[in-house]
Amino acid sequence: MNMDLRDIQNLIKFVAKSGASEVKLEMEDIKITIKTGSEKTETTILHQAPLNMPQMQVANQPLPTAPVAETVADAESSKYKEITSPIIGTFYRKPSPDKPVFVEVGDSVSANTVVCMVEAMKLFNEIEAELSGKIIKVLVEDGTPVEFGQPLFLVDPS
Repeated sequence: MNMDLRDIQNLIKFVAKSGASEVKLEMEDIKITIKTGSEKTETTILHQAPLNMPQMQVANQPLPTAPVAETVADAESSKYKEITSPIIGTFYRKPSPDKPVFVEVGDSVSANTVVCMVEAMKLFNEIEAELSGKIIKVLVEDGTPVEFGQPLFLVDPS
């Protein structure tokens, strides 16, 4: 199995969300240890190197992420709140292809209203609004990849 940076980012987000305090993953060519605490997440990645070369260690380095798409104009964003993605994955507006979407523009939501799903590493995570208001705009197309912290919906909290 070969892991790329996106797999490692997904693993870090998944571990942080799961509440586990420490996860160790060892494969042929890579060792990863992820430790989470109440204030920070520490990641150590050791790549196995040839015997005559020292091992490379990366600790407490922020992982590079793709730039988050531009959001709505400043005037709008000041009066509206965003529902953002808590994880990296694929955004889905419906629980399954034959079901209706979770929320439409104009729908009222409360803090525990499920607004979408984000699939990460074959796990489908229901995303709750975490705020009350009316859905003003859907900012992401169904079935597209999303980044951690990327705005998904615009909500009018009034």
